[in-house]
Order: sequence, then structure tokens, then C-alpha cells
Amino acid sequence: MAMTSQNQRGIMNKQNIDYRIKKVLYTQEEIEAKIKELATWVNQQYKDSDNLIIVGLLKGSIPFLAQLIKDITVDHVLDFMTTSSYAGAGNSSGSVKIIMDLAQDIRNKDVLIVEDIIDSGITLDKIKQILLSRKPRSFKIITLLDKPHNRKVELKADKSAFIVPNEFLVGFGLDYDEKMRNLPYIGIFDKKYLKK
Repeated sequence: MAMTSQNQRGIMNKQNIDYRIKKVLYTQEEIEAKIKELATWVNQQYKDSDNLIIVGLLKGSIPFLAQLIKDITVDHVLDFMTTSSYAGAGNSSGSVKIIMDLAQDIRNKDVLIVEDIIDSGITLDKIKQILLSRKPRSFKIITLLDKPHNRKVELKADKSAFIVPNEFLVGFGLDYDEKMRNLPYIGIFDKKYLKK
């Protein structure tokens, strides 16, 4: 008999939950099921493409991307980009510095950006502008988590797994102070553990 999500969360709350997690939002099983749905969407969107470049935005996208590509059946090239825009305390400075650029030329290619979470959208919007200036054939964004109510710019994901509340989330790639990315679930971080 299949266990319900509520039962899974109940079991998780009693064991294997990091003490800094106030509440588990999505279990590993729920996340993996949604990612399979997203992979199906990618396969459908790019079934006729022979020039797909999937771009993972480091570091947060790694768990999501690793799970996603397991179920992508269309040919693609995998590339990565690392940028920085945070001025501190999780606030975006509005300017984007490229730390590691793409290895691939994206001109006339189909580009799919893979992101862990879209919050204000400021950084991703700047990345989008930079990459669109390189003249890809198409450009889409897929994200694991989306906070559209927090958006500071006109930016929409083409596909997202979960619309999430305005909470400080960690796990499955999301971090607090570069830690907790390895948690197999996504949870609400208890702010009483924020460094002062």
C-alpha cells in the first residue's frame, strides 16, 4: 500500500530531520515525482531539437539537475554557469558577476536554464539578458521552486515544480550559509538559528 505524503511527513518528523528545520514542505519522494513530470515536459518541448543545451546554475541547481537529467531522453549538451549578485544577508545587489561562464557557444541553440528557486528574479533576469544577447534559437527556464509573489522583475519560469510560500527554504540544493544543500527534502529553516 502506498504511503500518503502526509504520512511520509509524519514519519520524517520523528526521524532524520535536521534540528534547524521548522517544517518539511516536500519529501524526497514528492520532489522526485515532480521532477519526473518536469522531465516529461522537457522531452516533449525538445523532441525535435538537435541543439539543446541544458544550463545548470551553480551551486543550487545540482541536486535538481542531477535528478532531472536521469529522465531526459532527448539528446542534449550539459553546461554550467556560476554567477554572484548577493550583497549579503540574502539580498541581491542587482548586478551580476559571472564567476564561471558557459563552455558552449549558445548561438542558434535551444537553451534551457535549470534553476533551484526563483525568488526576486533579479539575478536570473540579468542572466537571461546576458544569454539572450548571445542569440540562442530559443530560451526557456525550468525551476524546482517558484516564489512569484516575491518577484521584483517581470520574469516567469516556463515550467516549475512547486509554487512555494515566502519562507526561508533549505535542502535539495537550497542552502543556509552554503550548508544544508544535501538535505534530501525541502524544509522551512527555523530563523532562530540564523547567525547573528
